[in-house]
Amino acid sequence: MTDTSKEIRSEVTSAGKLTLSIEAVPMPVPGDNEVLIKIDASPINPSDLGLLIGPADVSTMTVFGSGEDAVVTMDIPAAMMKAMAARLDESLPVGNEGAGVVVATGAGAEALMGKMVGVAGGAMYSQYRVVPATSCLVMHDGTTAAQAASCFVNPLTALGMVETMKLENHTGLVHTAAASNLGQMLVKICKNDSVPLVNIVRKSEHVDLLKSLGAEHVCNSSSDTFMDDLVDALVATGATLAFDATGGGKLAGQILTGMEIAANKTAKEYSRYGSTVHKQVYIYGGLDRSPTTFNRAFGMMWGIGGWLLTPFIGRIGMEKFGVLRQRVSDEIGTTFASTYTRTVSLAEVLDPEAIKVYAKQATGEKYLINPNG
Repeated sequence: MTDTSKEIRSEVTSAGKLTLSIEAVPMPVPGDNEVLIKIDASPINPSDLGLLIGPADVSTMTVFGSGEDAVVTMDIPAAMMKAMAARLDESLPVGNEGAGVVVATGAGAEALMGKMVGVAGGAMYSQYRVVPATSCLVMHDGTTAAQAASCFVNPLTALGMVETMKLENHTGLVHTAAASNLGQMLVKICKNDSVPLVNIVRKSEHVDLLKSLGAEHVCNSSSDTFMDDLVDALVATGATLAFDATGGGKLAGQILTGMEIAANKTAKEYSRYGSTVHKQVYIYGGLDRSPTTFNRAFGMMWGIGGWLLTPFIGRIGMEKFGVLRQRVSDEIGTTFASTYTRTVSLAEVLDPEAIKVYAKQATGEKYLINPNG
């Protein structure tokens, strides 16, 4: 083992530039009840891009140097600089989650030595990472780092959607950008748990993909019959809770309108205020950066809000969170299996062509980093 660990860093400068680089830092040493993990897999999730690239304009990218000595620079639009005030001129490590083998432990954590673990501890685009032992999700024997790498963000978000549905007394779900890794997990969860689910995608091949996984209701937002198809699916499922990964545009409003139409199809009497069924859309992503727009054609019983995994975990408590984590570990190769387009090294993360691909957040183009590759 070397005496240094390399990691990806992202910095926003006062001059309006974002820089990406690889830095060597002293090898971290685990303290009491901590472990040192050799990270062999860490995904690039949409939630990672907010710190990695932020609001930078990828089209302005320039590269100085090559390989692990490369420094990538991009311009940040002037209008976005106020939002960056809290991180100016600070070099930040990146990466929400990852997996690898425990190679050293502090006192009290010896039982994890040699175990394959998944963890969401931040700074995971690193060769080595020290985290509290309690943060580790121990995997079953035979689980690979690539399988365990996405054990937190997507699986627990998908499970969190179902649990939120139960907590808020809904009986069915709607999910957008549903062909993503997370969306495929949600299809499997809902099929296994008998939860009615309406999936919204943008391409016909995504319809076929989700149908092959057993999805019953898949609506293509690019189709001329989208609203009719959506209403039919909402009538069939009774879904009144939606999770929207796109954020911008008119889709959230279309979903609420569809829910209102579906509710009125079974209403027993007319109300000038619309149906008495509460309809809720939670925005949990920002794939579409345009303004969220909607035409209020869905009565008065509705809500649009934000949803994040961490506050949800606080809401359900650690005991229930532990149950959900164990399910992820048990089903990491089935329900919660992730697929990746390409595995890259730390140096390849800074390759301009790679940046152009993963920055798009396109379905079917998910990258996995092997920091020790």
